[in-house]
Amino acid sequence: MLEHGGRLRRAAQQYGIALDDWLDLSTGINPSVYPVPDIPLSAWHRLPEDDDGLEAAAARYYGSDALLPVAGSQPAIQALPAVLPGRRVSLLAPSYAEHAHAWRGREPRWFGDDIDAAEAAVNASDIVVLVQPNNPTGLLFERGRLLDWRTRLARRGGWLVVDEAFIDTTPEASLVPETGADGLVVLRSLGKFFGLAGARVGFVFAPATVRRQLAEILGPWTVSGPARHAAGAALADTAWQAQARTRLAADGERLAGLLHTAGLGRPGGPSLFKWLPTPRAAELHGALARHGVLVRLFDGEPPGSALPAVPPSLRFGLPPDEAGWQRLGRALRECAPERSTP
Repeated sequence: MLEHGGRLRRAAQQYGIALDDWLDLSTGINPSVYPVPDIPLSAWHRLPEDDDGLEAAAARYYGSDALLPVAGSQPAIQALPAVLPGRRVSLLAPSYAEHAHAWRGREPRWFGDDIDAAEAAVNASDIVVLVQPNNPTGLLFERGRLLDWRTRLARRGGWLVVDEAFIDTTPEASLVPETGADGLVVLRSLGKFFGLAGARVGFVFAPATVRRQLAEILGPWTVSGPARHAAGAALADTAWQAQARTRLAADGERLAGLLHTAGLGRPGGPSLFKWLPTPRAAELHGALARHGVLVRLFDGEPPGSALPAVPPSLRFGLPPDEAGWQRLGRALRECAPERSTP
């Protein structure tokens, strides 16, 4: 099992701070969770049904009906290598480590955020896998370039696999409306933007043949009835979505400004998180933790035995309220470079 954010209980034990006394910024999940309406008893009592309106709501929200509901992106990430043919696999690195872990049986190659390196990877690969915007670096490739890569790969029977877990705040950048034809697979999830990580709901957008094979591997009832009810409501609530995008954009700018003002440089990343590469990552992580503020640490060590290392860095999620913002500001002032203890 690979390391992920959200290990709050372990941090509480390590630093001797009670769970309720932490400001947890380690996950990049929207701290303002979608207000799920009451779940009808029938959703608990009956087996999940695929005519409950979820697929229709998802097609309207994402812009394509070439979809397969899944229990979050993770099952699809693990199953795709059994479905997509091709030995030469290239993955953006550093990135979300579960992708590289899933493709480890194909002896994957890595490419960085240099465009020339990415172009070379497309030319030399059967399958190219990337996260858009990237996690944790926040890199966002130009949409037209990605579509060109998809076309070039598809001409020789190849595939572009794009994980769009953090793209909901900039939906115009999504490739989902282009899915359905060969050469493109896009993964989406309700965990980040809607804050519904615990519901475990996502979608695979791909040609029908790929979706059928994935469905056979994953089996029936991959998304529970209560989760389907919650997801359907969230995907249909356009007013909440518009308000959330406005709020998250402002909060993302506020977080970047707070980190810059604290003397920590100019971070990158989408609205939901900011990524701060620094050789002092481990020191700052520990200093913030002693103030009860948990952020995600990438310490330069490979997250898996054969995976590329993430450079020393920190990823900051968004505080949930004004008290959280003030607390983060105070902690940063105490831990800023000129105030930190070597």
